[in-house]
Amino acid sequence: MKEIKISEIEGIRIGHAENREAGTGCTAIICDKGAKAGVDVRGGGSATRELGHMMQTSSTDYVNCVMLTGGSAFGLSADDGAMKYLEEHNIGFPSSHGYVPIVSGASLYDLCIGDSKVRPDIEMGYQACVNSEINDPKEGLYGAGMGATVGKLLGDDYMMKSGQGIYAVQQDRVKLGVVAAVNALGNIIDPETGRPLAGLLNEDKTRIISTNEAMKKMVEIKHDVYNINTTLGCIVTNAKLNRGQACKLASIAHNAYAKIIHPVHTNADGDTIFVMSTNEVEVYPDALGVIATEVMEKAIIRAVMSAEPAFGLKAARDFL
Repeated sequence: MKEIKISEIEGIRIGHAENREAGTGCTAIICDKGAKAGVDVRGGGSATRELGHMMQTSSTDYVNCVMLTGGSAFGLSADDGAMKYLEEHNIGFPSSHGYVPIVSGASLYDLCIGDSKVRPDIEMGYQACVNSEINDPKEGLYGAGMGATVGKLLGDDYMMKSGQGIYAVQQDRVKLGVVAAVNALGNIIDPETGRPLAGLLNEDKTRIISTNEAMKKMVEIKHDVYNINTTLGCIVTNAKLNRGQACKLASIAHNAYAKIIHPVHTNADGDTIFVMSTNEVEVYPDALGVIATEVMEKAIIRAVMSAEPAFGLKAARDFL
């Protein structure tokens, strides 16, 4: 496999918008012609919109936009900005009274930093779509990753800054990329060394400690879980997939979450993975799953490694 820019996946364009002072943002992944879509939600605290188009009972099996956003459930308003933008460009399901854009999305909780009263809204969602015309998305404190943090079991004082990660590859004619906004309760682990890259800090904030081990000690203690998490990922590919295969690919890619994020899929996380396929190249689906999992791992790691210290929080680079 060779690394490529995610913008090299034809038919997909990505843009983001953010409020750097307030510490929140959103990322729009757009397919004008409509992408075959799938989703798999594993976390117990998800905030999502329009997942029905990815279910077997739906009469439509594509989406025009997946919006990843901060702002907790409030941030789903950014999806309306995508609706506005796409309608203006005659993109969506053709009805007798105009085009109806198909927009799905999910949000992460970032109200714990910056200004909790400022969240992604219609205007920010619209601007993210406008910025997708440039199709040059960035990593770190951008888009849905602007307010992302990790290691939050013990609250604000012990968490670290995270961000948005992007990675894409090409194998033969198949192209696949991932956008991930990493906002996990747990730690982010280097799969090659097993060491934590970011996560729960010790009392004097000089090292990263194990969230898993801290949780074990709470097993008989009533604990108000810090319910402000969620890792969001979107896989984009030119592989030819039906709806069932797209959902299965999203399911397989959660293996990357399980490998990198410790713990993962908790009741306090809304961990969600979307798939968008432009449906061009015949593939062996299980081989595509292997590729997607590896690319998702890279995107998650890049999300924490590209993040800068901000809002008084340390980042992974502080411990390099």
